Amino acid sequence: MHKALITGASRGIGKAIKNLFEERGIIVYSPSRQEMDLRSNESIEHYVSTLDNVDILVNCAGINELASIEEMTEEKLQEMIQVNLIAQTGLIKYITPVMKRQNYGRIVNFASIWCDFSKERRIMYSIAKSGVKGLTTAAAVELSKYNILVNAVAPGFVNTEMTSKNNTPEQIQTLAEALPIKRLAEPKEIAEFVYFLASEKNSFITGQTIFIDGGFSCV
Repeated sequence: MHKALITGASRGIGKAIKNLFEERGIIVYSPSRQEMDLRSNESIEHYVSTLDNVDILVNCAGINELASIEEMTEEKLQEMIQVNLIAQTGLIKYITPVMKRQNYGRIVNFASIWCDFSKERRIMYSIAKSGVKGLTTAAAVELSKYNILVNAVAPGFVNTEMTSKNNTPEQIQTLAEALPIKRLAEPKEIAEFVYFLASEKNSFITGQTIFIDGGFSCV
């Protein structure tokens, strides 16, 4: 029976992934911030040390505070990179020794359409998510020989609390109309693809950052 560690599983896409995995018989660890604080590398290392035989890692947790270059502070940028990039890197570092011993593992990181594109006040998020894309490529090169496949998904506009927080209803409607598919994604649609990447059915895809964006990157 597979065991998965999923971060950011309390809401949105992460919650949809957790629910789908559990429906399909995967044991899921989904720590709260009290159990594992992604702002603390020591907390990450300690939590992972308490787990046994985890063979799936889904790095879904993230933050996205909007700021222009002028509004950005060193503290805000450090927090964005810590939670969205360094924490993902640390989780991979600490969880892969077990995967190597098992000669099996599946890792799915979360990038974003903003790793290749951007817009005003997304500078910190784009910096962090571009790093996730690089992390995914480099980790795949190192780990694939152990049958540990590492990929990232880059969601576009998804019907989540984060989207509602960073856009007005009018902006969301405009975004949806601009997409070739003419609507936002639902969290379960992202979860289904993450499940495939994290499953044994994925046997040859590694090192990829795959856009799930309703055609955003095509227009």
